Amino acid sequence: MAFVPGLRQPDASAPALWFAFHEGSMLVAGEQLGLPCCVELSEIGIAPARIVYLGMLNDKPAYAAELSTSHAPRGMVWQGLRSLLGRFDEVLVGVASRASQIIEWDRSHQFCGRCGVRTVLRADEFARTCPSCRTSAYPRINPAIMVLITNGRQILLARRPAAPNNRFSALAGFVEAGEALEHTVVREVREEVGVEVRNIRYFGSQSWPFPNSLMIAFTAEYAGGDVSPDGAEIEEARWFDPAELPNVPDRISISRWLIDAVCAELLRARQT
Repeated sequence: MAFVPGLRQPDASAPALWFAFHEGSMLVAGEQLGLPCCVELSEIGIAPARIVYLGMLNDKPAYAAELSTSHAPRGMVWQGLRSLLGRFDEVLVGVASRASQIIEWDRSHQFCGRCGVRTVLRADEFARTCPSCRTSAYPRINPAIMVLITNGRQILLARRPAAPNNRFSALAGFVEAGEALEHTVVREVREEVGVEVRNIRYFGSQSWPFPNSLMIAFTAEYAGGDVSPDGAEIEEARWFDPAELPNVPDRISISRWLIDAVCAELLRARQT
């Protein structure tokens, strides 16, 4: 599966793939979770409130659409986007996340935030521009760091108060204005669990639409302090052996990729 982002719509008569949303859920074809495929959604009895072209997915045009009703055509169902991401492959996860964020941005920026005039969608980039004051609004992305801390051959995992099924994960937090990513790592770790870190290293990144986030993951080494959860963002935090992990996030998230990669490295080192 391959996706090529684009701005110029191809031949409007070609069958297209549709990422159709209504109040956070996406329309899919039954148990196979296929995308609606048609030239226009009206062919399957749907009248979209808005559509935005995304690009080419598997050589087919792909669109994001917002629907004003929860009507599902025969053979199709609504599924929560979060549950779908755990069942899609990596490419489809990325496009679905993109579609969700783009259609929400388009809905919430119909009018200029500076002068109130109705905006227009630009043809040369993903932006809505005010024809009066020329202010442009781009899709919002919220950068957030994630960090997995090692202490010898153990890793620090934390549990948030609302975490389902007693789930533990790496520490995470949003980047504040004026911060470098490394500064955010130090601040968030200090605020959430009261320890200091060193040797901060970049691991990878993932677009995550809950909400509109770019997760930027790091590893770091423990440098001092007693683990003391703040009681607000973090309810519990403990050191774990890589061979005896608690319930951790699903494999679709970068937090799990980070945990798996670091634990595999620690277990290999233990065998040498």
